This record gives sequence, structure tokens and C-alpha cells, in this order.
Amino acid sequence: MAGGLQEVRDRISSVQNTMQITSAMKMVSAAKLRRAQDAITQMRPYAVKLQGMLANVSASLEKGEGQYSEIREVKRVLIVAITSNRGLCGAFNNNVIKLATKAVAECNETGQAFDVLPLGKKALDAANRLEWNVATGYGDASTSLFDHLDFEHASEVANTVMEQFANGTYDKVVLAYNQFKNAAVQLPTNEPFLPMLPSEEEGSDASSVDYIFEPNKEEIVERMLPNALRVQLYKALLDSHAAEHGARMTAMHQATDNGGELLRDLRITYNKARQASITTEILEIVAGSEALDG
Repeated sequence: MAGGLQEVRDRISSVQNTMQITSAMKMVSAAKLRRAQDAITQMRPYAVKLQGMLANVSASLEKGEGQYSEIREVKRVLIVAITSNRGLCGAFNNNVIKLATKAVAECNETGQAFDVLPLGKKALDAANRLEWNVATGYGDASTSLFDHLDFEHASEVANTVMEQFANGTYDKVVLAYNQFKNAAVQLPTNEPFLPMLPSEEEGSDASSVDYIFEPNKEEIVERMLPNALRVQLYKALLDSHAAEHGARMTAMHQATDNGGELLRDLRITYNKARQASITTEILEIVAGSEALDG
């Protein structure tokens, strides 16, 4: 019985140590989430409005005038999968990998070639494991982008994507990422990136919006559309970054709660085993005493 008690004590100690780790990770993620949440909530309204406005303006151009809004036969697709560099964040990374897997399956069904651009170590690991074609020309962005997440580094990736779309390497680009809603909810999102299409919001088509252009529509689109695309990718990265910390905070909170429940069960088990051991010892003493008296 002593061996059994020692085993339960060891398990109790192990659970307590694990709870300390998960509780610390929860607090760290909560601190990081606040900063990441502030960044995406400040960026999102600007990015959404700018994207919708320029998409409508670009769609009103004559065919061939807007190189980033040109709709052509889709022969090759670029799937940009945005995950985190680290795990322990619940289903966060798996949800994006599922979206990318679905997009890959659709390409295979339609006979379209595809490449996957993994942004995040977990996406790169999945691409290697599933033997996807990994896009080239992006350096170490897959592993280093989230180490230095800012508009400058996001723009470098966006510029390469736009260049490859403009020169015909890809005919379609989609983003697969987790959109941040709140600390407990992340929305897996499959978002078109290129070509830039008109906004689907009610009453937002190009014919219903009257813009005044200065100096002219074509020059505005030529100058501002690339910047809008950079902003769109940066928004997706900020969304994913905030969603990651929210998912990790929630996962560590649940892990800590589960550890507390397991700890209570182990202590009950330990107390019962200890009580049984003491009862057995008392019975043995009584039995020995009665044998001596006899």
C-alpha cells in the first residue's frame, strides 16, 4: 500500500507542477493578447473600408487597366496559410490546416495547379508532412515573419505575392487564417486576396457609389491598390496573431481547470488509500493483541 501511496503523491506533485506552467502561460498570453487585440481593432476598420472602396473602383476600370483586378482563367493557385510558430493553442493551427487542405482538394478536383505559402512554423511543418508544393521566393518568411511582425515585413511578402500574380505565375491567391473575434472565439476564414473583387456588401457595387477622382481614377488605382493589398495581408496577420494568443489563453485556462479537477480526484484517492492503510494497520495491531491475550 505504501508503494501505491507514493505513486499517488508523485502524480499529485506532477499535476501541481503542470498547473503552475499552464497558469503562467495563460497570464503571459493574456498580456500579449491585450496588445495584439488593440492592434487589430485599430487596423481593421481602416483596412476593410480601404479594401472595399478600392475594390469597387478597380472593378469599374476597363478590362486590362487594373493588373490586380484582372480576372483570368485560373491555372495556378497560391494558398497562403497563416498559422503560429508554436503550439499549445487548441485547434487554432489545425483549423487553418483544414482550410488549406480543403483548398488543395478543390484544386486537385478542378485540375488546377497550386502552391502553398506557409506563414508560421506550424503551417510549414504541415506542408512538409502533407507533401504540398511550397511557394518559392519568400526567403525565411515562413519561420521568421511572426518574430518581427510589422507592416514593413508584411509588405515584403505582399509585394512578392502581387508581383507573382502580375507576371502570371498565379491566377488566384487566397488567404487561410483565423480571424479574431474575441478571446474565446476565432473564426477560420478563407479569404480571396487576388484578383481584388468588388465588395459583396449590399449597396456597395461600383455603379452605386459616386466617387470624385483627383487627378484621375487610373492613377489613384495604380498608386493605392498595391498599398490596400499590403494592408489586407497585414490585417490578416494581425488577426491571426491576436487569435493565436486568445486561443492559447483559452486553452491554458481550460488545462489549468482540468488540472484542478484531476488534483481534487487524486487527493480524494490518496486520502482513501491512506485511510485504508491506517485501518489495516489498526486491525493488524488489534489482531496481534488478541492473539497475545489468548
